[in-house]
Amino acid sequence: VFCRQKTAAPQLRAERLVDLPPCDHDDKARQILRSSAFPHTAKIVDDLCFVKSMNSNSVNHDPAQTFIATGSPTAGRPSMGAWLQYGLGRASQNLPGFVVMVTRRQIDQPLSAKLWGSGFLPTKYEGVQFRPSSDAVLYLNNPPGITRDTTRRTLDGLRELQAAQPKELSGAATELDARLAQYEMAYHMQASIPEATDTSKEPASTFELYGADAKTPGTFASNCVLARRLAERGVRFIKLFHPGWDQHSNMERNFPISAKEVDQASAALITDLKRRDMLKDTLVVWGGEFGRTCYLQGRFGSMGQGGRDHHPNCFTFWLAGGGIKPGVTYGETDELGYVLTRDPMHVHDLHATMLHLLGIDHERFTFRFQGRDFRLTDVFGKVVPAILA
Repeated sequence: VFCRQKTAAPQLRAERLVDLPPCDHDDKARQILRSSAFPHTAKIVDDLCFVKSMNSNSVNHDPAQTFIATGSPTAGRPSMGAWLQYGLGRASQNLPGFVVMVTRRQIDQPLSAKLWGSGFLPTKYEGVQFRPSSDAVLYLNNPPGITRDTTRRTLDGLRELQAAQPKELSGAATELDARLAQYEMAYHMQASIPEATDTSKEPASTFELYGADAKTPGTFASNCVLARRLAERGVRFIKLFHPGWDQHSNMERNFPISAKEVDQASAALITDLKRRDMLKDTLVVWGGEFGRTCYLQGRFGSMGQGGRDHHPNCFTFWLAGGGIKPGVTYGETDELGYVLTRDPMHVHDLHATMLHLLGIDHERFTFRFQGRDFRLTDVFGKVVPAILA
């Protein structure tokens, strides 16, 4: 996740957020991390903060994913990217403030648009999904026979009609304002998206850094390159999904595949941001909706099909940049990696800390809906100073 917010030195504050892929780390996975599965990540650990005491309320994918994304396990709440657009606004007038990209791979898990939706916030704050095709955003281009000048005149006409609405229709006017804002953004994106997503002018060194997959649209590596390009152009929040970690079976075969798909590109993104002097005000968050059990489902071995079950009680995230203290770990589990023993960090605590790094007091950051004030962190959550630089 990327997020940027310009501030005066010496205070460190993130300006953009990039949310990287699900990573169901358990004790075995952390041992693999130190050995062979994440060799590129191992080279940048001095830039990372590992939180080993994450915990969630949800044990199944859909509510757990919704909880991580929106602060609630039930549908209908705004995603964090929508909250940030509401609070901080867009940094670019030509690109959306919240972009989502999903890795195209053979082993997929279902993902719902509610994970980047606006909930009860105006729809102009919802995420825009970029796809690995010549039309990165669906239905963005004008249909045949419609020129850009025609589109401009149409939007101006709609704006005049909106201005003529009676003032007593304030509720409807709010919805219409949000719709017109989306139309205007689409108009600007028609010119800006092709340039932002064209990686043909990237130097060969970029693809060497991110790996061979970076030249293949739809891969996690390619999405990481696009994330950096979008961050440079002022996109406030960028969320990358990499499905396929639900390894209840065949973990010996599938886990190394999943790890290899994200390892080099994840490390390259940190390296790339750092050498461009962007890491100091860019918060990168890498994790998933929950962890995996420390015990097996089935058997490991040449004939085994063993895997791990869902485990929300303790799991690992890593964070970097944007005011995070580098080269540290926070929290502990027991020797089996089954229960927390020190410094737990709940999902709401993570959200509160992320908002703090973006210059937002999570307890005062509210939106009134159906008679009460809502917030991303619900009614609790605390900032964790121990991981702040």
